[in-house]
Amino acid sequence: MAVKEIVKPIILQRADPWIYKHTDGYYYFTASVPEYDRIEIRRSKTINGLAESEAVTVWRKHKEGMLSANIWAPEIHYIDGKWYVYFAAARTTETKEGLFDHRIFVLENESENPLEGSWVEKGQLKTNWESFALDATTFEHKGIRYLVWAQKDPNIYGNSNLYIAKMSNPWTIEGKQVMITEPEYDWEKIGFLVNEGPAVINRNGKIFISYSASATDFNYCMGVLIADENSDLLNKDSWHKSETPVFKTDEEKEIYGPGHSCFTVSEDGKTDMLVYHARNYKDIVGDPLYDPNRHTFIKELSYDNNGNIIFS
Repeated sequence: MAVKEIVKPIILQRADPWIYKHTDGYYYFTASVPEYDRIEIRRSKTINGLAESEAVTVWRKHKEGMLSANIWAPEIHYIDGKWYVYFAAARTTETKEGLFDHRIFVLENESENPLEGSWVEKGQLKTNWESFALDATTFEHKGIRYLVWAQKDPNIYGNSNLYIAKMSNPWTIEGKQVMITEPEYDWEKIGFLVNEGPAVINRNGKIFISYSASATDFNYCMGVLIADENSDLLNKDSWHKSETPVFKTDEEKEIYGPGHSCFTVSEDGKTDMLVYHARNYKDIVGDPLYDPNRHTFIKELSYDNNGNIIFS
């Protein structure tokens, strides 16, 4: 009888994980904490070492106002010699017509080590309209910096779609934002109509954007968008979307609701790694958002003969 393969998390109770390997050889990690009240950063020379490294609180939520509730999905980036953290925050934990009131915000730090020095609030990252917005990520391609994020279009039914726009600096978009995907398949619309949590990697002449869909319970799963690296990334038609999930619940391995991923690389720089969160049980009591046991997992990625990522 085959031995059941159980996948173990590398960091407990950290959702929406983000791992960035910097040129100094350190891996930098941040994620949503169960209390949704602060932003932590930790670092280690190895991926597994992140589990034991000290988590330094670099920012706490405000007592009131737009930065006072539900601090979600921080990401740390190094851009033009400075550190930036993108995150979502709200003024209340209450919802209106099923939606929170999150907006995207940016912090900046000029220190060499982002666990030190001061983080300056650069304010809200304004998009083309005021509505529920979160999960901002950024990347540079052919000398142009882009932002990709999730947002509610007031004229489209559902919770969130994914958008892309050029950036004039690390906290400002320029021009019109372009929707590159909205929930359309059944697997993207279980519980809620959601496309969120984008992450970008450029490999084999292609730009890949992984994203998450559906409710944040065991139905949570991942899709992928792919564009040719020489195409117009601001043209929705450049992006080709997976018709089925690329990564979903695997009861045999006790991986439930995998999603909100990012990409990093192995210590030797040779293997791409997928970082994601999931639970190790199916049934949740109460609202899944307030169940603390979304843990950080990591797995090796490979590529097929067409140069596409094999996620599972």
